[in-house]
Amino acid sequence: MKNWQIKLSLYLNYFVFAMLLNSVGILIQKSINTYHVDELSASSLEAFKDLSIAFVSFLVGSFLPRLGYKRGMLISLALVFIGCLQMYFGNSFTSVRILFACVGISFAVVKVSVYSLVGLLVNNDKEHKGFISSIESFFMIGIAVAFVGFPLFYSETDPNAWLRVYLVVATLIGLSFLFLLFSDFKRLNYEIPGTNLGDDFKQMIGLLKRPLVSVFAIAAFMYVMTEQGIMSWLPTFNEKVLHLPEKLSVFMAVILMLSIAGGRYLSSILIKKVYWLILLLACLIGAALMVITVLPQTSNLEIKEINSLTDVPVIAYVFPLIGFFLAPIYPLVNSIVLSATEKVFHSPMASLLVFFSAIGGTLGSRLVGYLFKNIGGEKAFYFALIPMAILAICLFILNNIQKKTNKTIEFDTTGGH
Repeated sequence: MKNWQIKLSLYLNYFVFAMLLNSVGILIQKSINTYHVDELSASSLEAFKDLSIAFVSFLVGSFLPRLGYKRGMLISLALVFIGCLQMYFGNSFTSVRILFACVGISFAVVKVSVYSLVGLLVNNDKEHKGFISSIESFFMIGIAVAFVGFPLFYSETDPNAWLRVYLVVATLIGLSFLFLLFSDFKRLNYEIPGTNLGDDFKQMIGLLKRPLVSVFAIAAFMYVMTEQGIMSWLPTFNEKVLHLPEKLSVFMAVILMLSIAGGRYLSSILIKKVYWLILLLACLIGAALMVITVLPQTSNLEIKEINSLTDVPVIAYVFPLIGFFLAPIYPLVNSIVLSATEKVFHSPMASLLVFFSAIGGTLGSRLVGYLFKNIGGEKAFYFALIPMAILAICLFILNNIQKKTNKTIEFDTTGGH
């Protein structure tokens, strides 16, 4: 069994979860329009998703090596398969909440597994950064497919037609389950952190004492707060602020997903030639300029009938390009921390990475939901400048810590430690 087959299995899992996990922006809009909940209540969907991710990832990181990464991912796929079916038959805001709880629980296991396995599949630090960036790029392709695919099921005559998308997604999950089932993970040998489960958990908590991890926790929190806040509310922003029809507002949001995918793919190439701090600071400056220069164009925007793509305001095409600048930050910062961690601790470390990311995503979406309701969608996205500034400071600190410790991890080609 070649490593590329295992990598393909990880890509497929990531793709399936990308479609569901980040359809939260679509479901926020649907919950407001179809189930008639307000913006703040709709933003709770992010909490059902991300708090599930946070809780499970915090517990599962030390346990997964004992359970087995393959077995854990198979269980996750089965759970989210059930979640899709209950969404189709339930058709209520409660069903949406249950769906995202299932997705959050399952994705926590899958992401910790993927991040833990990367170190066993690559040979050096540059390959690690490249693989993390490429798989996160593929993740964004999955999100883009969701933003294109969901509206295809919308119908003006049948208000429930959009639910059929979950039958299609359930089919894809079944196919992913079978591919993973017949993939051979036996040649990937990995160590278990402690002598028992309690010891494993203590080892994970002990990682928090490392300065690199503490700073990363803040950086991940700030980044995901920014990205998820924009991603989850962009369809609603397009509809409420730019006055696009519901279906078109979702279609236009795909520009954000594609720009993030493109940015991550490009960064997987550039990181081999450009020092990571310079690359990421340039990205933050670009993202901040997008907020400062583009968002003011929403003021006094002329309301007109949208009959074709040529009628869509230019800002609907331009603002989502902020994803191109945000894209490289998350995977590269994750790779920096994982590469500086012994392989035996990659699973508990990945658990902590996912935990802090999930908390940031929850608060980011809730905050934007609050701002949408109280100050209006025109001003809500300006909040992103604050976490961007804090993130820039974190990058400088991470760079100084990395230089002081000068810690490098030996990668081998056998998959062992």
